[in-house]
Amino acid sequence: MAKTKTKKKAIKAEKPGISVLRKVFHFFTLTPVWQILLIIVIIAVIAWQWGNITDWYEQNVFRTFGWGIFILLAAVITLVTVICKRKLSLFITYWNRWFAGILLCLFLWGVLALFPGKGVLAAIGLGGKFGLGIVGGTDLGGVFRVLFLLIAGVILMFPTGCYRIASSSMFWLIDQIKRPGLKQMKESDIKKHYDIFEAPPPQLTPKREKARRPFGAEEDDRPSVEVVQDKSKERIRSLPVPEFGIGSPRAKKAEKEAEQEPAQRDLKQVAQDVWRKYGESSDLVIVDGWKLPPIEILDVSPEIQFSQADNAERARLIEGVETKVVQINAGPTVTQFGVEPGWDRKIKEVKEKDKDGNTVVRHEEVSKTRVKVDRITSLQNDLALALAAPSIRIEAPVPGKAIVGIEVPNTISTVVSLRGVIETNSFQKLQAKSNLALALGKGAGGEAVAGDLAKMPHLLIAGATGSGKTVCLNAVVCCLLLNNSPSDVRFIMIDPKRVELTTFNSIPHLATPVIVDTDKALEALRWLGREMNNRYQVLASAGKRNIDGYNKNREGEDRMPYLVLVIDELADLMMTGGDEVEQILCRLAQLSRAVGIHLVVATQRPSVDVITGLIKANFPTRISFAVTSQVDSRTILDIGGAEKLMGSGDMLFLPTEASKPKRLQGCYVSDAEAERLVYFWGNQKKGDVIPLLKPDELVLTSPIAKGGHPEDSLMNEARDLARNHDNISTSFLQRRLHIGYPRAARIMDQLEMEMAEWDKEDEFVDEDEYLEDYEEEV
Repeated sequence: MAKTKTKKKAIKAEKPGISVLRKVFHFFTLTPVWQILLIIVIIAVIAWQWGNITDWYEQNVFRTFGWGIFILLAAVITLVTVICKRKLSLFITYWNRWFAGILLCLFLWGVLALFPGKGVLAAIGLGGKFGLGIVGGTDLGGVFRVLFLLIAGVILMFPTGCYRIASSSMFWLIDQIKRPGLKQMKESDIKKHYDIFEAPPPQLTPKREKARRPFGAEEDDRPSVEVVQDKSKERIRSLPVPEFGIGSPRAKKAEKEAEQEPAQRDLKQVAQDVWRKYGESSDLVIVDGWKLPPIEILDVSPEIQFSQADNAERARLIEGVETKVVQINAGPTVTQFGVEPGWDRKIKEVKEKDKDGNTVVRHEEVSKTRVKVDRITSLQNDLALALAAPSIRIEAPVPGKAIVGIEVPNTISTVVSLRGVIETNSFQKLQAKSNLALALGKGAGGEAVAGDLAKMPHLLIAGATGSGKTVCLNAVVCCLLLNNSPSDVRFIMIDPKRVELTTFNSIPHLATPVIVDTDKALEALRWLGREMNNRYQVLASAGKRNIDGYNKNREGEDRMPYLVLVIDELADLMMTGGDEVEQILCRLAQLSRAVGIHLVVATQRPSVDVITGLIKANFPTRISFAVTSQVDSRTILDIGGAEKLMGSGDMLFLPTEASKPKRLQGCYVSDAEAERLVYFWGNQKKGDVIPLLKPDELVLTSPIAKGGHPEDSLMNEARDLARNHDNISTSFLQRRLHIGYPRAARIMDQLEMEMAEWDKEDEFVDEDEYLEDYEEEV
């Protein structure tokens, strides 16, 4: 009995591909006798009724299917085999081949129906009634049906190969059609189409006849070598100058014209091409007579799809200390894994005795508490090692969510285009409410992030060299240029580097040309302070609280435009102007929001002497790109984390209402996109655009002290103190003038330089002239 069970298990464990003979053998060896007797009875009945069975088969089955019954049996065997092997996925994966097989079977069946049969099939053909129904008859129409089934089956079976054969045949046919036309073209026609030949066409030299000897001359009377050389020199003539080619007069004339033509003509041609492509459309939005540029002027960057398998593998590596990955947000530069802390359970062992008296150990849970967030953040370096990442950033916790965010850099980063962010719903909703909507970039989860410059109201950008500050400034300016006319927004741009913002020198939105001189930049800041006071007087006389209320029912030139001050490098101004720059910037930042003046300031030196406490207090909205140390990150954001950024547009954005910064991948604006925008606005530049700040007003009004810097306003009081007291010092100036040490030290240095100049003048005074002047005065 045990052996029989063992054999049955062995048979069940065998694979489905066991041979038929082996199955029959096991059937007869393991079945009872009565089953064998039943099989014998069935065979006997079939043999007894064999004549009726064959008659029924010939009159019904064979007449219906004909010789196509074998095709039907082959198809049924194939289907049963696939179903038994449990490979049903083949029906979905290779659906086209299954359909092709059906069509080819019908083709073979139709071919059988075209041939006449014998006996039962004499009137309907070898394919039976079914085959006759496929072809519809043995005439020419049936042949076309069969050919159609063949072609359709081959195309479904080999779609790629059929497409290649069809395309190559079409190209060959087009080539054969065009070839006679090319053969009939003359050389003059070719010259018309191809105007440049590198070499002149070869010239055929006429065949010279054999020279005859004069009568009476002997064969040895040949000319000497010198005579032959002289005659050959006479025969040599200069080749004609080709009409076409590098050395032709036409080419030389074109080179001279190209040298004489100024470079501005090329820029003008490019600008006209841009305007012809984008500016002459009838679908453009017109505001106050200005056409706003279309969104098509910006490029579209392809988006890269990240593999879910890789993210799942990294999530498995992260799940270590009683944690669980509940979210995976794939961004353009980093992927954020949302980790939910698990439970820290305390378990004790309880020893009990069962009924038999044996000791049984039972584990009982005493208490459970959430895993501390500090335990997760302490594993930062271990996670970076396990994930093979250069650096990871842990946001604990994610604002508004009960998870800890672990940001891991992607192996392949995606470029975030300005157009891709502008076309999102979040930016469009913000743009409907405000004219100063800015496209900032995409978050760690791929969501678009936009900001309103009117609510910021000022923006401070900082980061190391090459981290993406200038590209961010260009994105801000281009975003405002896309949606605002010169009657809405005007710019004052200060670019000490002289190469970053000068691209926008042709737009009509500029209140003054781009300022590259630091002395003129200081005067522009002073003018902006006076403009702010004038605007407050206008609002007070109109009885309005802010610029939005003033512009509500006004149009055109009556509107008060927004003023946006863009500074590319604040450190250079701080080193030049010192306390005055800080004082003007802080006053503008405190008071200019209501009158529509907004500041966008960038610096690559995030230190406390550049970004002072007063500047930080008045710039609540800040953007930090990659920096070199945690000290710089705390200087910008009052929190660490910017030193772990990847660079190339990876930034931390700290809005006014948020307590923690948000990681973004900034928008990228290429030079070609910025130039197209500049050309678009430059082509419709009108003469009635009056600059708010004329270059003549940027003349330095304050006196220049020794050293090239502006003279301090307290220098006259300091000179009076120097005349009335024999000895003065820096601390003395601090006490008497009520100023700080740095300012007092600068005033002291200027006084010492003036005293040194006075001593030099006294050394060269002539005593006789001095006495004469003294006597005249007396």
